[in-house]
Amino acid sequence: MGVLLSAASYTMIVPFLPLYLLDLGVNPAKINLWSGVVFSITFLISSLMAPYWGSRADKYGKRKMVIRAGISLAVVYFLGGVVRTPEELFLVRALQGFASGFVPASLSIVASSAPDDRMGWSLGIMQTGTATGGILGPLVGGVFSHFFGMRVSFAIAAVGVLLATLAVWMFVEEGHTVTEPQPSTIKEDLKTAAGNAPLVGILLLLMTVQVVVMALQPLITLHVAHLQGALEGAVLSAGIIFSLTGVAGIIAAPSWGKYGQDVGFYKILFIALIGAGLMNVGQYWVGTLWQFSLLQFAFGLFIIGVYPSINTLIVEHTELHFRGRAFGLSTSANQMGGMIGPLLGGIAGSWMSVRSIFVSTGILLLFSAFMVWKLTRPWKEFLG
Repeated sequence: MGVLLSAASYTMIVPFLPLYLLDLGVNPAKINLWSGVVFSITFLISSLMAPYWGSRADKYGKRKMVIRAGISLAVVYFLGGVVRTPEELFLVRALQGFASGFVPASLSIVASSAPDDRMGWSLGIMQTGTATGGILGPLVGGVFSHFFGMRVSFAIAAVGVLLATLAVWMFVEEGHTVTEPQPSTIKEDLKTAAGNAPLVGILLLLMTVQVVVMALQPLITLHVAHLQGALEGAVLSAGIIFSLTGVAGIIAAPSWGKYGQDVGFYKILFIALIGAGLMNVGQYWVGTLWQFSLLQFAFGLFIIGVYPSINTLIVEHTELHFRGRAFGLSTSANQMGGMIGPLLGGIAGSWMSVRSIFVSTGILLLFSAFMVWKLTRPWKEFLG
């Protein structure tokens, strides 16, 4: 429930930031670049802070880190609703990077307490919670923005993440907390991770996938406006389409986790990346809003399989005492991709069509699938 509400609060406002920037006075000719910068700053700060929060979670307790992040994010979302200039919004988004950590700390609690034979299923359920929030967020945010303005959406997002924090405080018991006799430094943690080749590969893959997802996010709302032929109502339409991806995630995430437990998570990664890549490439030929919605739904069915697979593989390749820091590093990789993606998308959107960006990101996903196959085992053994 906490992860669901946290994800809903995030997606209630983030997909619509380009239109919010227009309301704040950004020149339409510069909107793609501004969107990329405003999206990216949060992920840059968060990627730098994630190893620190991960080490704090291992030392002081993951539940405490969840509560710390939740309260901080509530304050940041509220501030986002009262900004008056794009520069102020940029500063608020930077503060959001410092406040991050709710979902990775929650994942770390599950990874440290779930039985090994239920790990894939448990993380799949967590991904379902995130996907459900991904449905509710754009729908609620789109409706409130359409009728009351985006500032109200920021206030509702603040309330949502506070409720998520309250749910963790009241209902989550972490169990025993693993404390190291001699706490390590972030430099030592990075050195330990660098010596774990499978973990490094998983983190690089996660960063690549996040680059793809986030490169498109600042552009989708404006692309929806283009497909429907008018800017009016684009927030509501985009909210519905973002929610379709979340619906696909709810449908598919538990199955991906369970299937990965049976056949192996590297196979799931390969299949999910191939499917998601083909769906993005297919966007090149889309000319109507319903076609775009259909392919976004199909993309959601596949891309959702990547995340529980990656999270489970992180668990498989790390020791229990290092798990909080491993998820901190995975958050860094995720946020680094989130920083690079919007910047690349914003820059590319200034000189090439959104359709071409879809194709480029699709090819990158297909190449990632090839690398998963190449770096694991021979083809026949891989499929067998």
